[in-house]
Amino acid sequence: MSLPKICLLDTNVPKTANLATQPDPGSDIPDPCVLACIEAVELVIKKRGLVIDAGDEIFDEYRQQLSMKGQPGMGDAFMKWVNDHRYNPEYCERVVITKVGDSYEEFPSHDGLNDFDRSDRKFVAVTNPHPDKPPILQATDSKWWGWKDALAEVGITAHFLCPEYAEDKYAEKMGT
Repeated sequence: MSLPKICLLDTNVPKTANLATQPDPGSDIPDPCVLACIEAVELVIKKRGLVIDAGDEIFDEYRQQLSMKGQPGMGDAFMKWVNDHRYNPEYCERVVITKVGDSYEEFPSHDGLNDFDRSDRKFVAVTNPHPDKPPILQATDSKWWGWKDALAEVGITAHFLCPEYAEDKYAEKMGT
């Protein structure tokens, strides 16, 4: 898998990685997508290339949906790794973002992003002021498929680990 040296991980990436050891009978996420998420998590840990916010909003979201024990899944191992290394600049870069109402000062102004999910704005707010504009790795949140072009227009990349899945789900939701 070809991933950048540094990136942000949407919470659905480690959550999807956990499906390898914690299958969900109601999930339609294909095995290659689960494996791509495991690979992405492993690469971030090995390359020590995670970017998060300095105020721990992303960390808190991870903590609500993953196990701090670091097991049984790879996503849980990622959670423990983030907990253990988030203050070490050799492992994680921390970016200061400024909350303004239900958005962020660093969130880009673009008509195509006006309806961007409020709970996901922190990821965009973190990457936008970063000098390298690291991509945001995305697995299964198909709403991002609809915003990818507007994000690209402001210099932000949503890197889809499961592009066919995201595109199909987006089309299904939009009725196209």
